[in-house]
Amino acid sequence: MTKLAIQAPSVVTLPIADSDEMFPVRRVYCIGRNYAAHAIEMGHDPDREAPFFFQKNPDNLDTSGEFPYPPKTSDVHYEIEMAVVLKTGGQNIAVSDALNHVFGYALSLDMTRRDLQGEQKKAGRPWEIGKAFERSAPIGKIHTVEAVGHLDTGRVELQVNGEIKQEGDLNQMIWKVPEMISYLSDYFELAAGDVILSGTPAGVGPIVKGDVMQVSVEGLGSMSIPVV
Repeated sequence: MTKLAIQAPSVVTLPIADSDEMFPVRRVYCIGRNYAAHAIEMGHDPDREAPFFFQKNPDNLDTSGEFPYPPKTSDVHYEIEMAVVLKTGGQNIAVSDALNHVFGYALSLDMTRRDLQGEQKKAGRPWEIGKAFERSAPIGKIHTVEAVGHLDTGRVELQVNGEIKQEGDLNQMIWKVPEMISYLSDYFELAAGDVILSGTPAGVGPIVKGDVMQVSVEGLGSMSIPVV
């Protein structure tokens, strides 16, 4: 038995809808600018160029139901996403086989310290300070493939204080779920417990303390996240 110098960190787990089991998280991958309109609003060409990914940490995923406004920023933006969670993985996964690795899907948010991210972009530095801060990825219960099927179409919407800010459809993704899984597997060895945030529609913008975000993806229900 391995003797540890310090107490081992706890495993991050996510709830599964209609189950008393929990889903253990291994890694979190996030695709950037995966909806054409969002690419345009961020000042980029929406044509189908090779995808790019960044990572959040497993313990950035948060199921508390609220979002604490983070320190060292004055410009925090919401980005609604559909999370894809994997039950198996591998390398060089074919697009035609990719969906066989999916365990289910969940509502999620990629909260971003936009001012800090912008500073890092200008300096040509990594984005983690803007993306991978504590509780930066509120996430809902996982809905299994057996329960909801594979989601490739359906309305995506985010409201702030009852006003629609983001709206789109899953079918507007530039890179579809099977393609994302296949592409990632060419560069990383994917595995059970991996989570992929699949991109956000246009309309990202700032929130302040006291705001309430209401997010929904057709087939996955909705959740309300107050900013505290």
